[in-house]
Amino acid sequence: MTHQKPASFIRSSGVLMHISSLPGDYGIGTFGKKAMDFVDFLSTAGCTYWQTLPFGPIDSYNSPYQSFSAFAGNPFFIDPELLQTQGLITREELENARYNGSPWSSAFEWLRETRIPLFRKAYARCTPEIKTAMSEFCDQQAHWLPDYALYLAIQSSEEGRDWIDWENKDLKNRQPAAIKKAQEHYTEEIQFQIFLQYQFHSQWMTIKEYANKKGIQIIGDIPIYVALQSADVWKHQSCFDLDENGHPNHVAGVPPDYFCTDGQLWGNPLYNWEAMAKNHYQWWMRRLEHALWLFDTVRIDHFRAFSAYWSVPGDAETARNGEWLPGPSMKFFDEVFKQFDFSKPRIIAEDLGVVDDGVRTLLEDTGFPGMRVMQFAFIEDGDNIHYPHNYASNTVAYTGTHDNDTLLGYLWELAPGQRDYAFDYINYPCLDEAWQQGGSDSPSCHAFIRCLWQSPAKVAIVPIQDLCGYGGDTKMNRPGRAEGNWTFRTTEESLQSIDTDWLRELNRIYKR
Repeated sequence: MTHQKPASFIRSSGVLMHISSLPGDYGIGTFGKKAMDFVDFLSTAGCTYWQTLPFGPIDSYNSPYQSFSAFAGNPFFIDPELLQTQGLITREELENARYNGSPWSSAFEWLRETRIPLFRKAYARCTPEIKTAMSEFCDQQAHWLPDYALYLAIQSSEEGRDWIDWENKDLKNRQPAAIKKAQEHYTEEIQFQIFLQYQFHSQWMTIKEYANKKGIQIIGDIPIYVALQSADVWKHQSCFDLDENGHPNHVAGVPPDYFCTDGQLWGNPLYNWEAMAKNHYQWWMRRLEHALWLFDTVRIDHFRAFSAYWSVPGDAETARNGEWLPGPSMKFFDEVFKQFDFSKPRIIAEDLGVVDDGVRTLLEDTGFPGMRVMQFAFIEDGDNIHYPHNYASNTVAYTGTHDNDTLLGYLWELAPGQRDYAFDYINYPCLDEAWQQGGSDSPSCHAFIRCLWQSPAKVAIVPIQDLCGYGGDTKMNRPGRAEGNWTFRTTEESLQSIDTDWLRELNRIYKR
């Protein structure tokens, strides 16, 4: 089937920073004034894009890539100040919501203890007008929100157990009579969860509308897989490769790579693509529709799985003993092009890792831009696709991603010969130890960013850590390690120290 090629990006630039990393007083970045301030910063610097990580509720390790919903938002992003302006919490309660610990990391454990009780107080004070707006929002999101809210209510009553381990087998298997009874029994808790999602989405759409009016577009992120312990798998069990008890026959991961010698065993259930094709991939189409409402463009993580995916036995301890199986390829994207308008850029394909002819053909057939990461250029021998001189124009290029070290940390980890060559490549005169200097005026970080901005890639993205010249201790994620990730935050003082004149001039010189 032929389709019109999607519109390509204009030559532009942006910054990668997750909502959780925004500065603020409440233990984590929120959809409040600091988010609008960051939009103002991007606009002043002449950038076009703000890229975030996935918005879903986080798992016990705080990962946004293992969410228990493909549609719901992380309630920790709800801004307490906006609740106070609605009259839902008192001034004293707002003051008590301030976090007195380190501003450099998200206080996830403290948030789990304090934020939900605060939200329950806010919900108890809902006005009739808010309840009407909640009901209208629930009707608009009827394909996921009622089941998601019910799922959390049941899970709470089941002492947090995953749905496959629920004692009530009728609820586990979604028997209609049991579902109806649970809906009636957990009415109040269901309404509370709807309240959280209404607040999340309302607050975010205010930020997005503000950004769009300022000329800033939002790039969101869709994880390719969802967690087994999610409302999506519970509701749509036939769409996943599960046995009769709900356990995955095979799970997702990637073979051994640069990040992990045993590969990465993600553990997500794989899709039953044959079953999904029967209703034209309806669940995925709704997922994309929701994402393209929240964001202007979405990056699909691990895009290569649509060509072929790494299938690992469900009881495996590492990802080494898997096999490549064919994905839905263009059959899936033919449906995407039927249902969505691509008169502006809508999808970025994360095509990192093992890339073969099948992935390259799929990218060419869809017309989506792929990704390049400058850090990868200098850790491999010979010429490779991650050197800026090799970038195709239909590319989104990064100094690094959330899975990479910061630029400064990366430079420290490079072998001396690799580092010397990298400096030669970016035309950085490394005559002394000045490259070790961190901070927003770091000369080595500036040289790398300038080199990326010079490249043919239509879009150049820099993580906020590299603009601030931070070291490796601010790395967002270490693939293959579950604990100690996703906590990085920056401060208002650090953002204000960034030379916006320098960045704006860089955008002017290199036509971004």
